[in-house]
Amino acid sequence: MNQQEPHPFIRYLQKLAEGQERGALASLRRGLGQPPGTVADMYRYVEPFLRGDARYKETAFYLVAALFALHPKSTDLGDMGKHMAATRTEAGSDALERRFTALLAAHPDDLPEYLRQTVSFLKSKDVPLHWDELLRDLQGWGREDRYVQKKWARSFWGGRQLPKSDHQSEEKGE
Repeated sequence: MNQQEPHPFIRYLQKLAEGQERGALASLRRGLGQPPGTVADMYRYVEPFLRGDARYKETAFYLVAALFALHPKSTDLGDMGKHMAATRTEAGSDALERRFTALLAAHPDDLPEYLRQTVSFLKSKDVPLHWDELLRDLQGWGREDRYVQKKWARSFWGGRQLPKSDHQSEEKGE
């Protein structure tokens, strides 16, 4: 898979974090729990990146900015499914799967709250996020074919061995 250069907006956010721009990150965090694009403190950091055709993407930009400010740890690999799978343990697998399934089923209007909870969880587990991928994925969240949700599901569950009882049901044609 060929590595793309991060979106200029993601590079900008990463520079804020690297430069320990606490005031800027605090302004961006004010967007948590608020409808994307409604917190005036965020405008100076996000609006310069929303010129021309990017205007229709503003919800994703504001949401990513607020979430990044919450947990600025970055990686250049994976998507939300892979990040969540990295936290999987035998003991907590059922709860994690329920949490992840709720995220996948989230209506676009409810997505900011589900993502805030998910990013908080990943922060607590010290799992870095591929912010560039998240920005792209959020722009496709409402697609009718649910491409993003299926991609995340493949990353989370793909390659896992089915429990023995599931294999037996498959073999019997049930």
